[in-house]
Amino acid sequence: HGGPVGDLAHRVYFARGDKPISPWHDIPLLADAASREYNMVCEVPRWSNAKLEIDTKAPFNPIKQDSKKGRPRYVADVFPYKGYIWNYGALPQTFEDPDHRDADTGCLGDSDPVDVVEVGQAICAEGSVHRIKVLGLLALIDGGETDWKVFAIRADDPLASKVNSVSCLDRYMPGLVNATVDWFSKYKVPDGKPLNGWAFDGEPRDAVSASIHVKPHIADSNCACSMPLI
Repeated sequence: HGGPVGDLAHRVYFARGDKPISPWHDIPLLADAASREYNMVCEVPRWSNAKLEIDTKAPFNPIKQDSKKGRPRYVADVFPYKGYIWNYGALPQTFEDPDHRDADTGCLGDSDPVDVVEVGQAICAEGSVHRIKVLGLLALIDGGETDWKVFAIRADDPLASKVNSVSCLDRYMPGLVNATVDWFSKYKVPDGKPLNGWAFDGEPRDAVSASIHVKPHIADSNCACSMPLI
């Protein structure tokens, strides 16, 4: 709605039946308690460059074309990569709390939902919602703010039954973990900014041992908490 990707008026709204919903507030975080599968809202399809994100301030929180100084924002093709190298999205009902100093990064949250890098074989559409299996975490420090990145794979991906952790990815997708760290380290450099930093020296945490400091975005929650993604 409002224009194509790249247009400042670009918006993708969500609905359940004929009623509008928020992808941030109204889609549950947990998709299946028994299998520990979560929901992911895809904001950016793999190999694309437009910086698209859930608008946390607008009514119903549509996905919007991000902008800076009145111009649409894009990520550069940082050699040897093309755009985003995985499907990129967010965990609904999560929040990187700007009032909470993360014990691992030493930084405050970036005021956004927790980010997901989905490594499956299919290219996800902007605005699509998928059940995912969490594989692990990276603790990015982006512009001095905590910006956890969740490694995940779609539950319906052919490799989902074989890939259970970040350590498994190097067996089935050699080089992807290192490429992800490299990409996030450098992606703002073409804009004149310094390299991003990391907690744990950029080493991923497996899902079995990791927890993210997030705020469940519900009306009666006023304090940061640790949410294990296992």
